[in-house]
Amino acid sequence: MSNNLSRRKLIATGLAATAGASGLAVAARIADQYGLVPPDYGGLYGPGATLTYAAQRLLTRHSMAREFSRSQISTSPRANGAPPKSESFKRLEAGGFADWRLVVDGLVARPTTFSVADLKKFPPSSQITQLICEEGWSYIGEWTGVPLFQVLNNVGILPQARYVVYLSFQPGWRNSIDMADALHPQTLVTYGMNGTDLPARFGGPLRVRVPRQLGYKNVKYATRLMVTDSLQGFGPKGQYSWYAGI
Repeated sequence: MSNNLSRRKLIATGLAATAGASGLAVAARIADQYGLVPPDYGGLYGPGATLTYAAQRLLTRHSMAREFSRSQISTSPRANGAPPKSESFKRLEAGGFADWRLVVDGLVARPTTFSVADLKKFPPSSQITQLICEEGWSYIGEWTGVPLFQVLNNVGILPQARYVVYLSFQPGWRNSIDMADALHPQTLVTYGMNGTDLPARFGGPLRVRVPRQLGYKNVKYATRLMVTDSLQGFGPKGQYSWYAGI
């Protein structure tokens, strides 16, 4: 066992023991010492969210989401919602999304705007993974796209980067991940599903696919990736936790 892994397990064990003996608030303070506090650490459930995030990051930072065989792909996946109804989206769709753009900016050396065709020039990656919704349904699909870390390497993320915020064409839709998930090899900017272009009802032309987190972290209709050191103004929204690891 490596020294780093031993150290991570020791810290995680200490967090768990402290949580049981002295309360979650004390465990949260330990997590803070190691920079393992999520953005939604405040409020009644904050200490529990912190303990969950810190323990998972220490023990599963490099773990892989389960991948399935082609025979296990769901025959009737649930789209969960209709595509945007705006005229501007319909025009983009009618043009085969040739004019769709993904802006990558923030704490990067070379802010860049990519078309879908640009992203398809990167070495592609495919995975057969399960999308699990917090509402209790799920499906297995084959997702094809460019690993997010390749996009970030292309634009040159700066050393102080801590998060990637991703915004959707749909007004108000956004989410964010830490750099551990942003640089994870299974995190994709997805443009394909089950051997075809990603259908609009499933988030096409571009969807951020984070298979190690629940479905609401997999935002559809991606138009911007912003690298940042703070989530101020872009923090968790609604009733869901910021970290949704599975």
